Amino acid sequence: MWNGELLDLDAYLSRVGFRPDPDADPAATLRGLHRAHLRAISFENADIGAGVPIALDVPSLQEKMVRRRRGGYCYEQNLLFAAVLERLGHQVTGLAARVLLGRTGDLPRTHALLRVDRKWLVDVGFGGGGLLTPLPLAQGAFEQQGDWTFRLDQDDDVWTLKSFQGGEWVSLYDFTEDPRTPADFAILNYYLSTNPASAFVGRLLVQRTDERARYAIADHELTVATPDGETRKRSLTPDELATVLRDDFGLELPTATG
Repeated sequence: MWNGELLDLDAYLSRVGFRPDPDADPAATLRGLHRAHLRAISFENADIGAGVPIALDVPSLQEKMVRRRRGGYCYEQNLLFAAVLERLGHQVTGLAARVLLGRTGDLPRTHALLRVDRKWLVDVGFGGGGLLTPLPLAQGAFEQQGDWTFRLDQDDDVWTLKSFQGGEWVSLYDFTEDPRTPADFAILNYYLSTNPASAFVGRLLVQRTDERARYAIADHELTVATPDGETRKRSLTPDELATVLRDDFGLELPTATG
């Protein structure tokens, strides 16, 4: 389903700096690959702001994020990762989540994520500060990942991923296990990347999370947030923005810095 056969696996593994050990435990390999992807490939939406169509076929994803060393947003990141995992022999199911982050009401399920081998929540494409490594898809799953702490709760058929920030649990998103296909994601991708009402249209968004902090750019403002709730912000000049994108996010985005 995810066209893993079209992937240049060696090029991808070189891009993220990870080489699977055939003798290692599959769960350890999955965790290592997930973390390596996040270290190497930042969340970014610069093409959306530049009016460049977002293609989700594997050759296009590989050309952008592997060969040209760009980043991408959730559909790009998780569909590329799905192809990688499929190529490595994992069973991958696409899911869709409703992004919460303090919001309530009638919210659409617009975030792409993955269920792997029927027992792992996998997500390398959440710009709101998500998992560093896969989390067991089990009621009450609780895990410390660096300084971040995550919990997964289930109410009937709805799962909610939460992060402990500033002394309280913050709901990141909720989802069900109803499968989504590449065709489903293509429709959502078109809306989010072209509709003026989309949060991704009309502004630059770049994000990277490591074990200690979350680094995010919204237009020309850099925010650094830590799990204890501390937040530091500063405005960037165009030259500073280009430098931060290159040095801290590994990105060259000429369309975003002009």
